[in-house]
Amino acid sequence: MLLQLVSDEEAAGRASEVMALVEDHLETDDPRRVRLARRLRSIISGEISPSDRDLMVRALDAAYNALDDELARVRSLRNILWTATFLVLLGAAGLAVYGWFFPQSLSMCFTPKVNPGDTSGIEVVCPTAEYPNEKVGTPASSLAQPRDILTVEIAGLAGAALTVIASLRRIRGTDAPYMLPLASAVLKFPTGALSAFLGLLLIRGAFVPGLSDLDSRAQVLGWAAAFGAAQHLVTRLVDDRAQMTLSEVGRTTDAVIDLERAAVGEHSVLGGTGAPGQPTVFQDGAGPHEGPQEGTREGGRADEGADGFRPRAGP
Repeated sequence: MLLQLVSDEEAAGRASEVMALVEDHLETDDPRRVRLARRLRSIISGEISPSDRDLMVRALDAAYNALDDELARVRSLRNILWTATFLVLLGAAGLAVYGWFFPQSLSMCFTPKVNPGDTSGIEVVCPTAEYPNEKVGTPASSLAQPRDILTVEIAGLAGAALTVIASLRRIRGTDAPYMLPLASAVLKFPTGALSAFLGLLLIRGAFVPGLSDLDSRAQVLGWAAAFGAAQHLVTRLVDDRAQMTLSEVGRTTDAVIDLERAAVGEHSVLGGTGAPGQPTVFQDGAGPHEGPQEGTREGGRADEGADGFRPRAGP
């Protein structure tokens, strides 16, 4: 709306800003970006027509719509991560509650191997206690305690915390209004608790060769922490996807044509004569309609035309 209401001089002064937004959010083959790039040099020089103003308005509106779509993807992924975190946390909490009331059904206790014919007793190792010299034939699950699964999940949380700290070095700051890296990091904690439980369950079921019987409580908790940290093998894919989604917001694309790159310099309005067709960089970054350069431009130069602008080198 502002571009439709401002004067031609003000619209020409804003053309570079419009082009920058278009480059950030529209694809290189977008026809509005291509047309604006071809007309940018003339617009900046003051040769702006009603069709040029309409082109700037449509290109800027398309750039903002593309930005909205990019932020919508970030918001959608953020919501998915928070929902997944809640569901995984609910599952881990449900296992802990079930194990508290029915510890024998989800026993995390192990019976180290004993020599054949040894009748002096067996040792049962659980996450919260060790029971030496138990009667031969005593089921390990009968000695399971209500807090065994909760202890295993806490050890898994500790292992997951280490991976969160290690992954901080890969997290980049973002100006997006959604805390996507935080949602990705929080997901690791309940996932670590759940993976610790599942890992010990696989060991107890002799799924891992050579680890069917753990010898001490410290080994049980150590493996729980290791499985908690191992969740990073899965959640790192989520981290990569989150970073990829963030990188798509406001990404800078290549120039469409040479005219788009040539328009960066806009005009040579300071002292010194550059080669024809070469862009000139302003000393203070201002455009041809901004700041102290106006006086310099109005003073004229030997190689400028009667309208105050340097004649173009080509057609």
